[in-house]
Parts: sequence; C-alpha cells; structure tokens
Amino acid sequence: MEDIEITSIKKNKEDKEYVLNAVSKKGKLLEFAASKLQDDKEVVMAAVLNDGEAMEFASDKLKDDKETMLTAIKKAPWTACYASDRLKADKDIILESVKQYGQTLYYASEELRDDEEVVKNAVSNKGIIIKYASYRLRDNEEIAKIAVSQDDRAIHFLSERLKNNEEIKKLIEK
Repeated sequence: MEDIEITSIKKNKEDKEYVLNAVSKKGKLLEFAASKLQDDKEVVMAAVLNDGEAMEFASDKLKDDKETMLTAIKKAPWTACYASDRLKADKDIILESVKQYGQTLYYASEELRDDEEVVKNAVSNKGIIIKYASYRLRDNEEIAKIAVSQDDRAIHFLSERLKNNEEIKKLIEK
C-alpha cells in the first residue's frame, strides 16, 4: 500500500501551492511532483531546505544552479554528486562538500583534484580519498601526512617517493 503523502502528491503533482507545501514538510516528495515543478526554483529550494537529498529529483537546469546546489550541499554534503559537470568544476561547490564529505573528490573535475585546498579538505575527513587526487598532489608531503594520519591505507596511493618517506611511515606505526 502506497503512503498517503505519496498518493496525495501524485494526485496534485501539477498544483504548485500543494507541492510547495508538501515538499516544505518532506523534501523528497519532490520526486512525485510534475517535471515543470521539479524545474521550479522556488519549489526545489523549499524541498532542499527541508532535505538536501531532494536535490536528486531536481531538474538538470537546477542541478546547474549554484545557489540551489549550495543549499542542498549544506543540508547533505554528499549531494554534490548530483551537480552538473559545470558545477563539479566550481571550487565553491566542491569545497563546501569535501569539508564534510571527502568522497566528493571522486566527482570533482580534474582541475579541482589538483587543487591543494580542495584535496587537503577532502583527505582531512577521508584520507583514502587521496587516490582521486592528482599525481602531483599524491606527491605532496603535507597532504600525504594529513591523509595517512586520517587513514593509514592512504599510503598505498601516494607517490613512490612518499611511500618510502620515514616520517610518513612513522605515522602508520602509531
């Protein structure tokens, strides 16, 4: 049996006021809204303010809207995976996400995988994610120390030079 909220929103999926009210209380109901409302910034913002995960159901146009994406990321950092390719190359978007959810580095553009600030933030809370950093930054001693201190398995993804670095080896022995 389908949830009453889902049944109701499906019946009223074209009614902006109804949908706006519903997603304000339960953001993921955006999934059942009409596509034109999934493309309505006011409706989508109400949904992601309630639950950042509702970003999954936003239109591609709004997945390319910086303000909407930042709002979703602040509520659910991992939702950066839904960002458009353009926003996956936007430092503000990726940095906001990796500060709490290092795994976002996987979705970041090549340029941001080579950005020291972005990578430092990512490996600070998910050391092993260094495997998605650029080769240049996998050879950065400061970043390597942060990554290995967070997760000693990160050593496997460092440059050969740093895998043999005595200071880094000592961090793993602790």
